[in-house]
Amino acid sequence: MDLTWSAADIAFRDEVREFLDAKLTPELRRAGQLMTSVYADHEASMRWQAILHERGWAAPEWPVRYGGCDWTIAQHYLFNRECTLAGAPLLSPMGIKMVAHAIIGFGTDEQKDYFLPRILTGEVFFCQGYSEPESGSDLASLSMAAVDDGEDLICTGSKIWTTHATEANWIFCLVRTTRTAKKQQGITFVLIDMASPGIEIQPLVMTSGEEVQNQVFFDGVRVPKTNVLGAIDDGWTVAKYLLNFERGGAMAPMLQVWADEVATQAAEQPAAGGTTLLADPAFRLRLADAQVRTEVLEILEFRTITALAQGRDPGPAASMLKVLGTELSQTISELALQAAGPRGRAYQPHATMPGGPVPDFVAPPDGYVSGEPWQAVAPLRYFNDRAGSIYAGSNEIQRNILAKAALGL
Repeated sequence: MDLTWSAADIAFRDEVREFLDAKLTPELRRAGQLMTSVYADHEASMRWQAILHERGWAAPEWPVRYGGCDWTIAQHYLFNRECTLAGAPLLSPMGIKMVAHAIIGFGTDEQKDYFLPRILTGEVFFCQGYSEPESGSDLASLSMAAVDDGEDLICTGSKIWTTHATEANWIFCLVRTTRTAKKQQGITFVLIDMASPGIEIQPLVMTSGEEVQNQVFFDGVRVPKTNVLGAIDDGWTVAKYLLNFERGGAMAPMLQVWADEVATQAAEQPAAGGTTLLADPAFRLRLADAQVRTEVLEILEFRTITALAQGRDPGPAASMLKVLGTELSQTISELALQAAGPRGRAYQPHATMPGGPVPDFVAPPDGYVSGEPWQAVAPLRYFNDRAGSIYAGSNEIQRNILAKAALGL
């Protein structure tokens, strides 16, 4: 593996930096820097998507004929890294980074022609309907029913932990169309218009106080069979394909930036004995260990993109990166909360840019914030980060995958 960027890569990196300097406004940078989870403020995210779409960079991973970029694997990595370093808000992943790939891989020409251009512009905004109250990490045990009724499927059941369901106008769902001995069979992947009669959304208040997740109820919702992605009863094939995109990605640059910020903040946080928190050997050791692990994670990401660039299957790398990345993120969020000190214990969501509303909080009339905005962000990120090792397939499930695929157990 060659870790040296080519002259063309460096020229591309400089082009991206120039674009970010010109287009990433202070307001958008603020939205990226004050994110309290992996989801940016919705309005800021959509504004940034529009800017990227105008440049042709909203969905660089897509095939060129659908609006993607003819970039090398290295250029994709550099683009993501530079956006992270510049503090750009993240785009919502459910449409551009997830279901769009399933549509490209399994959709009909009519589905591609309708959905892909509208996902790029933001006219179609997807949420994900996978988990159910009794079906989370064991996703194949889902029970939301879809009964055949001629040209339609009639869907009844519920989905939970549905991010941005209140903002979305479409949802992609896994539904049970046939009950068989093998639970992975008889599942169908459907695209459902959120304006369909029979859909009810109930927001869920998270431990951070934010309403980003929801429970969605379906009561006899009629879905045209033309909205089935892939074949009826073969939705598990589509879902497995899509999960590779959900679990992958470049986390190392984000975590490196975050760890460096924690080091800077800890150098200013008073500690016992008139020193700073960074001078505490125990804290410094944990932070140094986390920073080293971000470098290891980056090397693993480099190995993955090298395999992809050479046309090789990276194997169980997505599961490995998901485990390492989310657990490392949890570690850094703990260090950030410690660095925030006593002022990090104050509940101050008005000083942040959360990914959803905070309905039960009343901000001070004068907007007062105790400490710096980053100290208000730290506890919210900490609470939200607890879910990192659960979503996209719990890390216990990922370890089972690794044990089977990598160790042959």
